Amino acid sequence: AISAPAAGMRRFTWEEIGQRSGRGPAGQERWLVIHRKVYDISHFCRRHPGGARLLVSHAGQDATDAFVAFHVDKMLVSKYLKPLQIGELAPDQPSIEPTKNEMLVKDFRELRATVERMGLLEPNQLFFFLLLAHILLLDIAAWLMLFYFGTSLLPFVFSLLLLTISQVQASWLQHDLGHLSVFRKTKWNHLLHKFVMCHLIGASAKWWTLLHSQHHAKPNCFNKDPDIDMHPFLFTLGKKFSVELGIKKKKYMPYNHQHKYFFITLPPLLFPTYFHYHTFYIAYTKKYWVDLAWMLTFYIRFFYTYGSLLGTKSLLAYYFIFRMLESSWFVWVSQMNHIPMDIDYDKNLDWMSTQLQATCNVEQSLFNDWFTGHLNFQIEHHLFPTMPRHNYWKVAPLVKSLCAKHGLEYQCKPLLTAFADIVQ
Repeated sequence: AISAPAAGMRRFTWEEIGQRSGRGPAGQERWLVIHRKVYDISHFCRRHPGGARLLVSHAGQDATDAFVAFHVDKMLVSKYLKPLQIGELAPDQPSIEPTKNEMLVKDFRELRATVERMGLLEPNQLFFFLLLAHILLLDIAAWLMLFYFGTSLLPFVFSLLLLTISQVQASWLQHDLGHLSVFRKTKWNHLLHKFVMCHLIGASAKWWTLLHSQHHAKPNCFNKDPDIDMHPFLFTLGKKFSVELGIKKKKYMPYNHQHKYFFITLPPLLFPTYFHYHTFYIAYTKKYWVDLAWMLTFYIRFFYTYGSLLGTKSLLAYYFIFRMLESSWFVWVSQMNHIPMDIDYDKNLDWMSTQLQATCNVEQSLFNDWFTGHLNFQIEHHLFPTMPRHNYWKVAPLVKSLCAKHGLEYQCKPLLTAFADIVQ
């Protein structure tokens, strides 16, 4: 039911709101709608904890489902929203934007309510404790391998593998923490996120949250999803932009041969080169001093403990090789669900359609669940980003049913097929 507008509250049409995207005839004004209420985020977006780009990506649009998906403590967030409210939708305006599927939006919101009633957003902390325990054991075992068996080739290789597994599994766990899906209290998620991301991995937790939240808000949307910002340099992602580059004659790289150099450039080098630079750059420029201090503890611990066993050249080789292995694993898993899917400009579709066009699943198995950090359930993860990963399999049948009802394609493929589709 639509509540009556508050006395003296301004009323707006969807057309008026659509013009306040920061790029339209209304200049730099940015408005958005949440539960029929209209908010002016023109200045607040710079102070938004999730970053300005995340909020701006919904300017001129209805952000209701994104708001519900991202925020755990909605009562707290509502206090920040109240001063930003400038009005409401006019009574004659529909609750759903004209560009969106009204019945699908209503059905998805019912599904969301069902998920909450079933307790599928509640974490099993024993599950995450065991994950952390196996990460720490692998981390310690990597060093003990060199300590007890020496630094000859075989122990060196086994140690590298153990540390790589530990690092990748830690990256899946920090992903859970960044999405606030491990603890009920946000502050505990943030605290352990800093321990895992900054101390165990050596990267900034806030840097990751800044980029990853933008990706979830508008996945595979050019100019809004940082994960596809490599276009047009290095690679061109998606058929649409390949054609655009051809028309514009922009040939920065030999795109028609990119399948030959993709394996050499992106998977093994993303972490050791770009991520290393970018995480420190963002942490420094945005003054994430706490993150930087935590990050330094990783490097002090790593170079002190491994430096006591390896010479300088071997130590640097060890570090660079495990980063390359970790990067390769991460890139293949993180991209298999997105790169083969539709990549385009933002069409302002409903939440479910936006996520389904940009994500696909990989078949479930104990190995696939562990190997991918449950990102083989990418569809469910994108629809419910704060859901603990151990519950994805429970909600999957409900999501499939809703997709079937509305004729949405629910893609699920074998792991090796998903890898092959990246190359395709």
